[in-house]
Amino acid sequence: METVSATFLSILVFAIAGIVFFVFLLFAAASYSENEARAMRRSLFLALVAPVVVLSLNLLPPAIQVPLTYGFLISIVLGGSSLLVPFHSQKTFSEPLPSGKIDERDIMFSRRLLQPGTERYEQYYAQKPQFKIIDDQFRKNPGLLGEGSTFYKPLSFSAAEASFDTISGLHHLVEKEPVSETRLAYTAEEYTAFLKGWIKKLGAHSVGIAELKPYHIYSHVGRGPDFGKKVELSHRFAIALTVEMDKHSLDSAPYAPVVMESAQQYVNAGVIAIQATEFIRKLGYEARAHIDGNYRVVCPLVARDAGLGTIGRMGLLMTPRLGPRVRIAVVTTNLPLIPDPPFEDFTVHTFCLRCKKCADVCPSRAISFDPPTEINGVKRWQISQEKCFTYWTVCGTDCGRCVSVCPYSHPDNFLHNLVRKGLRQSSQFQVLALKMDDFFYGRKPLPKGQSENYVR
Repeated sequence: METVSATFLSILVFAIAGIVFFVFLLFAAASYSENEARAMRRSLFLALVAPVVVLSLNLLPPAIQVPLTYGFLISIVLGGSSLLVPFHSQKTFSEPLPSGKIDERDIMFSRRLLQPGTERYEQYYAQKPQFKIIDDQFRKNPGLLGEGSTFYKPLSFSAAEASFDTISGLHHLVEKEPVSETRLAYTAEEYTAFLKGWIKKLGAHSVGIAELKPYHIYSHVGRGPDFGKKVELSHRFAIALTVEMDKHSLDSAPYAPVVMESAQQYVNAGVIAIQATEFIRKLGYEARAHIDGNYRVVCPLVARDAGLGTIGRMGLLMTPRLGPRVRIAVVTTNLPLIPDPPFEDFTVHTFCLRCKKCADVCPSRAISFDPPTEINGVKRWQISQEKCFTYWTVCGTDCGRCVSVCPYSHPDNFLHNLVRKGLRQSSQFQVLALKMDDFFYGRKPLPKGQSENYVR
């Protein structure tokens, strides 16, 4: 009986060692394909060392071997069950209902366009004198894509500027008249299914529909020839879409490739939105695209209510499979559509409460380490846009460090999606996953890819 028991324990030890070896080897292979050198090295090390540690259990006396072997087995079972059995110690998610509208004139992308000595400049700062000192300070810096900025690269910056100029060239297409006088006899369900499928075929990563709410809409226009005008938007529905930002390019943040990728995905999202808008007009319904530099709605709020994600610590949309690694565009319309339920995964908020990785790496210290606070009747996080944008005007890019290090930003593949599933299921798994993310990737990972030709 003792021989059988000893044989069973020996087989169990070999089985556990095999599982450990396979898991770390699989992770090493995935890390290699993702160009994650640190994670690959550490995974290979553990793939070689951890099984040896487990196998050494067979050298121990039975009184020690038995409890340790079963302890390893229980740990593996509990780890696996945490992916299947939901358990969270607290639920912090609550449906945000902002009490007012945002004035686009007050955001940094609008304030940066104000030219000293112009009537618009004088009028704005007469009304908002609290912004003048800090805004005049960032105007002394080289600026976004500016020559003389810290990470200035002539070729890369020119490529990014070409993309931004391209999206500006599309602004006249966001809203046109007239619409077709003929309306086709399809149901809201049929329109919804076709539009979602087609928008994804055009290259969107995700698409959702929300009923347009007053808090989605800016109170006043902050950019372009309509500056200062009250926003009038009578559409009933909003179609939000996301496009993926390349992980390899973002891993170089805050260097030049990140602003190239950011600008390019604004173009891609904008083109898809304009195509969808043109399509809806041909169906006989009004529609407007909301693209970079020409918005009438707050895209992250629309996307959240359209079921595409929630707002995390860094103030960006956190999507289920790409985290904040997306760009957003919106189409508003009166075309009959079926809204999606809003995104209500409170586990993203609980993980953001624990993680704070984006705040740790933020060069401008614009991201808070504190819990969310109440802003406009909503308990949420809000970054310091002044600190963030001022750093952009120094470094010359749109930084992206927070996005690049976010654990939710890892590639959309089987292993990382398995981790994402665990984050949704268990508080204990969140704690373990954060420690493992720091171990394999680093708490403050350095930018990668600086030898690439497109960094020039």
